[in-house]
Formats: sequence, structure tokens, C-alpha cells
Amino acid sequence: MTENIDATAPILLATADHITTLTLNRPASRNALSLSMIAAFSDALDVVARQGEETRVVILQAEGPAFCAGHDLKELTAHRDDPDRGEAFFEETMRACSALMRKIVGLYKPVIAAVDEIATAAGCQLVASCDLAVAGPRARFCTPGVDIGLFCSTPAVALSRNVAPKHAMEMLLTGALVDAETALRIGLVNRVSADGARTGARALAALIAQKSPQAISFGKETFYEQSGRTLAEAYQIAGAVMVENLLAPDAVEGIGAFLGKRKPVWPA
Repeated sequence: MTENIDATAPILLATADHITTLTLNRPASRNALSLSMIAAFSDALDVVARQGEETRVVILQAEGPAFCAGHDLKELTAHRDDPDRGEAFFEETMRACSALMRKIVGLYKPVIAAVDEIATAAGCQLVASCDLAVAGPRARFCTPGVDIGLFCSTPAVALSRNVAPKHAMEMLLTGALVDAETALRIGLVNRVSADGARTGARALAALIAQKSPQAISFGKETFYEQSGRTLAEAYQIAGAVMVENLLAPDAVEGIGAFLGKRKPVWPA
């Protein structure tokens, strides 16, 4: 098992049984995505990427009363006194946050959000950017920028790729809280775990971790690459990947194991 030595770090990292848990660890600020928090999060994802097959699945969870409260409004407001009224800092923050969300999608390992608390604005964006999400019974989600004169335009990018447009627009236009069961119904989360999000996410991660790491890697990348393409383009992309996947060691082992009626042993 590997884990952070510094328990005060903004992101705690622990790996066991091919599952890495990343824990947002700034409860006093409700795990807001300050520029330093974004940087620490991005660095943690780089660590996970370097772990190779030691990590097959990632769980993202949080300490404190909120999963993530979105952008750090105090930090943003402090830069209104800059000569440019904060424009350069705002641009830097949005670039960094967008890059973080893309890094989650681009990581060739499934990322599961485990949400037991409230996820607002860019925190809701974070949940939507993960490949899967498990909610606890008390989880809540919202994009309340309209309440403070700031439409959640960047959270809308991830949100609109998870739920139907009318559901996304209702959340964005009203800023209203969505409970766990509603989030499940509209597709923002995969399941609601009565035992809590962490327990549910761990069970889901353990199931995925048994599967072929190569197949998962091929699959996640292809899923997002073909999404939104024309039907012909999507099949061209997916067909080429299927050929590449068939030639990979995990497919050789997996198909051989299936035909031989034995359990596959994935190559290291």
C-alpha cells in the first residue's frame, strides 16, 4: 500500500488492491478549487498516471461538510484590486480548472466520484467530469451561479455531457439543489448507496479493478474520442481501436482464458 506521508496535504493519496483513493483535504474551505488546490489535484493525477497498473481505478472523495464548493470566491474577489480588475487571474484560474477536468477525462483509468456531501458549481462540474459517480443518501448537487450573478458556464460543459439538455438547463437556470435520487434519475450519478458513497464507490471500483487494465484503457479513451462524432467517424475510430485491442496481450490472454474455461491472469 502507498499513501501520503503528510496528512495535512490538500490532496491525500492512498493506493491498495489496485485502487487509488484521492481525498480532497481542505474541509475548512469546503474543498474549494483555489489555484493551489487545482495544482495539487493535477499533481496527484500525474502521480496516479505514473503508477502504471498499480492503479487500475481511482476514487475521488472529500473530507468535511462539502465534497467541493466550486471556485474559491474569496480568492477570486481578492484579485479585483489588481490593475486589470483581476482579469489575468480569472483567466489563469479558468484555464487551470479546465485543464484539470480534461486531465480527469484523459486519464486512462476510470475515475469514480464518491459524493456524500454537497457538490456545487465547479464541484458539480468535478463530479460530472468523473467517469462514474456514486452518491450517498444525503448528497446534493447544484450549479447556483445565477444566484450571485455568475452563470456556471464552465460547469455547464461537463454537466451537459452527462444529463439531458433540459435537465442541465434547469439546474443552470434555477441554481436549485438536486438530491441524490434526482441526480440518479437524470444521469448525474450512477447509483445511490444506502451505506454511503465511499462504500458504494469502493465496491464498484473493486469490480472494475478485476477487469483487463488494457481493455479499460483502450475503452475509456475511445469512449470519449468517438462521442459526438458522426456515426461513420465513430465506427472508424472504434473499429481501429478494436483491431489494436485484439492484438494486445490482455486480449490474447483473456480470449484464451475464455476459450480454455479458466480465469484470466492479466499480464503485468
